[in-house]
Amino acid sequence: MIDHGKRNLLGVGINAVDYEFAVSSILKHAKSHERFATTALAVHGVITGALDRVHRHRLNQFEMVTPDGQPVRWALNLIYGTGLTDRVYGPNMTLMVCQQAAKEGISVYFYGSKPEVLDQLCTRMRTLCPGLIIAGAQPSRFRNLTPEEQAETVEQIRHSGAEILFVGLGCPRQEVFTYEMSQHLSMPMLAVGAAFDYYSGLLEEPPAFLQQAGLQWLYRLCQEPRRLWRRYLFTNSQYVVLVTAQWLGLWRPTLTDCDLPATDVRFG
Repeated sequence: MIDHGKRNLLGVGINAVDYEFAVSSILKHAKSHERFATTALAVHGVITGALDRVHRHRLNQFEMVTPDGQPVRWALNLIYGTGLTDRVYGPNMTLMVCQQAAKEGISVYFYGSKPEVLDQLCTRMRTLCPGLIIAGAQPSRFRNLTPEEQAETVEQIRHSGAEILFVGLGCPRQEVFTYEMSQHLSMPMLAVGAAFDYYSGLLEEPPAFLQQAGLQWLYRLCQEPRRLWRRYLFTNSQYVVLVTAQWLGLWRPTLTDCDLPATDVRFG
C-alpha cells in the first residue's frame, strides 16, 4: 500500500497513491459515513485546475485526487521522485471499489449520463460485481440545476441509503458537482470520468499497451475527433510546458493561490 501524500502539480494537489490505498480509503470512509470527495485526474483535468483559479480551489478541497493518466504519474515521479509504478485510473478504481463494496454489503449510487447508459451500466456492474447493492441511479439533466432541483437530488441520494456515490458527468463538470454535493452528503463521492461509458459498453477501452504508453488520449481522439481535437492539441502542449517549468524551478505554483467560487454552479 503506497501513500506519499498530496503533491503539488501545477498548483493542484495530487495524491501519490496506489490502487490499494485509494480503494481502502474510500471503503473506510463509506463504513464511517464520512465525506471523502475523490476524483481521478488525467492531463485535461490537471490543466483545467492549473488555468482556472476557482476550479483549482474546488480540486484542492477534495480529500483525494488520484493520478488517472500516465503523464500525471510520470510528472509526480519526475518532480518528486515518488516512484509510482502505476497510475490510479478512474474506471479501474470504480470496478475495484464496487467489487469490494459487493463483498462488504456497502451500497452504491450512480449519478450522470443518460438513462439508457445507466441501465446498461447497472446491468453490467451487477455481473462484474456479484452481490453489488445499487441503491439508485439518476441521469444527468445536462444543464445547471435550480436550487430546488439540487436540494431534491441531495435528498434522493441521501434517502436511497447509498454509502458511496459515483459521478460520471465528464471533466470538469463532474468535479464541480462532486465538490458541491460534498457540502451536503456524508459519504465518499467519486468523479470517475469515462467509467460509465466504458462499463455500459458505449465506448471501447484502449488496448492495455496504449494505456501503459500514455497514449490513451490518442485512442480517444480517434474515437471522437471532432469533440476532442482541440482539447488534446492545446492541453497536452500546455501540460508539457508547465510541467517542464515546474521541474526546472522556473515556476513555483502554490496550492493556496486560488479563488473561492462566487456561487454554486449546480451542474447536474
